[in-house]
Amino acid sequence: MKDYKVYAHGSADGWLHELLILVIVLSIPFFQYLGMLPLMDPDEGRYAEIAREMLERGDLITPTLNYVPYFEKPPLLYWANAASIKIFGLNEFAARFPSALCGLLTVLATYLIARRLYDRRTALLSAAILATSAGFVLQSRIILTDMMLTFWLTAALGTFLVASQRYERPRDSSVPWYLFYLFCALAVLTKGLIGIVFPAGILFFFLLLTRRWELLARMRFGTGLLLFLVVAAPWFVMVSVKNPGFARFFFIHEHFERFTSTVHGRSKPFWFFVPVLAVTMLPWSFFIPAALAKAWREQGREAGRSGLYLLIWIVVIFLFFSKSDSMLTPYVLPIFPPLAILVAHRIKGELERRGRGLLSATRVLGAALVMLGIAALGYAWVPPATARLADFLPSQAGSLNQFINHAPRVSIATCIIMGALLLIQGVVALACAARKPGRVLMVLLACSFLIEILVPRLIMDTIAQAESPRDLALKAASFAGPQTRIVTIGPMQAVSWYTGQRVLVAGMRDELEFGSKQGDQSAWFPDPAALLGLWRGKVPLLIILGKKDFNYLHVALHPKPRIVMESGQRLLISNR
Repeated sequence: MKDYKVYAHGSADGWLHELLILVIVLSIPFFQYLGMLPLMDPDEGRYAEIAREMLERGDLITPTLNYVPYFEKPPLLYWANAASIKIFGLNEFAARFPSALCGLLTVLATYLIARRLYDRRTALLSAAILATSAGFVLQSRIILTDMMLTFWLTAALGTFLVASQRYERPRDSSVPWYLFYLFCALAVLTKGLIGIVFPAGILFFFLLLTRRWELLARMRFGTGLLLFLVVAAPWFVMVSVKNPGFARFFFIHEHFERFTSTVHGRSKPFWFFVPVLAVTMLPWSFFIPAALAKAWREQGREAGRSGLYLLIWIVVIFLFFSKSDSMLTPYVLPIFPPLAILVAHRIKGELERRGRGLLSATRVLGAALVMLGIAALGYAWVPPATARLADFLPSQAGSLNQFINHAPRVSIATCIIMGALLLIQGVVALACAARKPGRVLMVLLACSFLIEILVPRLIMDTIAQAESPRDLALKAASFAGPQTRIVTIGPMQAVSWYTGQRVLVAGMRDELEFGSKQGDQSAWFPDPAALLGLWRGKVPLLIILGKKDFNYLHVALHPKPRIVMESGQRLLISNR
């Protein structure tokens, strides 16, 4: 029998077996309950509906949303969603499956990269850390282009590492280099130019700091660039030929203006991603500073090049989006894999030295988890307490009631379960940090895994119901006759998904602004006067709108609107 430490540090055997185990175990948090939640607007409704319309129209070149051109993103996620719908049918599981699969594949890619860079134990721990970072897993279960981008970037940057290491061996295979160009092309087809900008920037700074410019002669630039263009360019050419306004909107508005201006209304302070990362990578975010410091300290050594490469990977992407005037939480997903590897490398090294270097971070983490656990236990009583507080503070009643209306409603049982899991982690971290750091690690992994399994069932269901117009859309579809027109106040893309038809959009057009100006779309985007005319007309009208919109709109509606259904913060009203 092999010695355990030799096995744990080896890299020649067992990787297929371990990948299979990871797939079996991690499929639970990534795929369970995936089809039981309604699609949430705006992201899920948007990306699912574009794929549905592609299949209905038989056009895979020009993406449309509510049947008008939509050019904010390239088509790879839409194609993947369309293929999934063809295989699994028109349902929520099919719509979410490609994103969840990309999340799982990213974990597997992280394992392979860590195993190539370090050893088997670090690889397994890297995969476990990434798969128990609740923010990563939960965002993979939502339809987002960012998760697919994360997988392709991880694959591309990982294959570069493999290729650069193989250069040091007698046989310099071309396959990893060509895979690098292929994955970059697929990243471009997923989210545009950052699919090549990020790898190029990361490789430039890596070669600059390590002075390994000789790698440029081995990178197969000519044939690699040709492969990149063969994969990435055809769609851009075809969509530009069919839609003359595409190039200006996509490359100028969606790339240059998104980064340099607040045109998308997503401006945040430059430090925005620091708390985002701290929360979404819990409980491992408390070990990030020491892991980054370790990678920087070791960068001068030959063995430290891998850590430097991962550090550059993290810093380039993090600073790029921190500098941008358009910030959203999922933007930092591509730095989760290298962070997981560096944190695993740090923890594994410290555990071999009895964990003394982890003591401070573990204790701070334990205190934070205890406080979060106490807060979770008391959360169910917060809305009632806030309502009573509003009675005593009339001047603050508006803000307090807004909090009550938008705070997710969870049961007392849910609060007890989630609070208990957080408290267990916190108490064990505080009690065992100095003597048994290995036990702390196992408890953090186990409880985080359980939280990821329970959150979709206990918490996300409530949030999804509040953010989804599914119930109202299905009611409208069943209630509508052949002549009935369905209207939404503002875009609600999931309404088209659930009704299977185009809807009229009144009010703010938001992401439909560009498409609404392509040709004469006035009949489908009525202004206030046109909407009131339709309401008074002979055609039956069903309007889905928020309660706030109803409060100021209903006074102008004649005949008096009939409330057909209420769901969350939305209403379905009829003029009949």
